Amino acid sequence: MALQAAGRQSLVDTVVDELRAQLTAGEWPVGGRIPTEHALAEQLKVGRNTVREAVRVLAHAGMLRSRQGEGTFVVATADPGDLMRGVQRADVRDVLELRIALEAEGARLAAQRHSPADIARMRAALAAQTAFSDREGQPADGQYELYAEHDIEFHVAVVDAAHNAALSATYGWFSSSVRDALVASLHDRQMPRMHHSDHHDLVDAIESGIPEIAERAARELLAKPKQAVEALLSAE
Repeated sequence: MALQAAGRQSLVDTVVDELRAQLTAGEWPVGGRIPTEHALAEQLKVGRNTVREAVRVLAHAGMLRSRQGEGTFVVATADPGDLMRGVQRADVRDVLELRIALEAEGARLAAQRHSPADIARMRAALAAQTAFSDREGQPADGQYELYAEHDIEFHVAVVDAAHNAALSATYGWFSSSVRDALVASLHDRQMPRMHHSDHHDLVDAIESGIPEIAERAARELLAKPKQAVEALLSAE
């Protein structure tokens, strides 16, 4: 099946529509891996770059998630776009409160259900993040976007370690809003700086296997930004 469109961007949109239709039709189940870029490019008779951009759009929409070295997996077969737009219209406090609820429960379940591979994935995300940090462990100037990407990878890994498909799917589409809020906070000097020790403490708490300790660590990690947001709002 060859897809045709007037321009490169409109061709990407066409591929997005085709892949979305296949997802909605159940072509690939939730949790399943979609075909490789090469296979999809041959199927749709388009370039691999076009497929890659289309997959990124659907990943941003919360329908797909790419895992380095593993492939791209289905997060949801229904487009959560309308729900996402509602979340995106929410203020910073609302997003942060929902984030705390999801991550605290994710950490609690992760303490009970994690595997060694889950812990390794969390630590790998934190190690990758250090490449975009300064000597004090803070996000390096001009590296906020990349720093945020690895931070989100870490928190997605925490939630995925809960091994709850519904929770992972929910956090999957929500993570783009978390990323946007994180980037904004990194540019805001009134927000508290991030500390790697808090993230490593959360991994240790999950690895301990004690749900209450893991949940507390997840809440403590986000307590400072929540307090800062509350202070800023009360000062308005």
